[in-house]
Amino acid sequence: MTLDQIIRCLPYSEPFLFVDELIQLDESSAEGTYVFKEDSSFYKGHFKDLPVTPGVILTECCAQIGLVCLGIYLLQKQIRANEDKIPQIAMSSSEMEFYLPVFPNDKVRVVSEKVYFRFGKLKCRVKLFNSDGELVCKGIVAGMFKQKNDEN
Repeated sequence: MTLDQIIRCLPYSEPFLFVDELIQLDESSAEGTYVFKEDSSFYKGHFKDLPVTPGVILTECCAQIGLVCLGIYLLQKQIRANEDKIPQIAMSSSEMEFYLPVFPNDKVRVVSEKVYFRFGKLKCRVKLFNSDGELVCKGIVAGMFKQKNDEN
């Protein structure tokens, strides 16, 4: 699969798609970018006078690029064998530390490193950087990948 095909396989759409570009994917890592659009609904109330991207959204961006895209890459042979059916994906845990804010129209870069992938569970170390290359947040995200059954 190409990097663009992997993005098209993601089980998300606007306004909850936080992947603009995949820069690199291999068996052990992923890297991609996203620009937080100024008109995103969460900026209206977080915070009223100084919009800041919520930490849960930054975590989601890290998970979509660093966990889900990497998982699809790792499972691409299975996906093709199952007529391009994308497995169900469920976040099982996250542990993040935040250092700097992300503002509307900021472009971020997520870098992910696989810790392990076994029995359908993928665990990754993720880091999110701003456009100046400063570390915004880092942590561990994990999720389960399960092939959909026709009866579900």
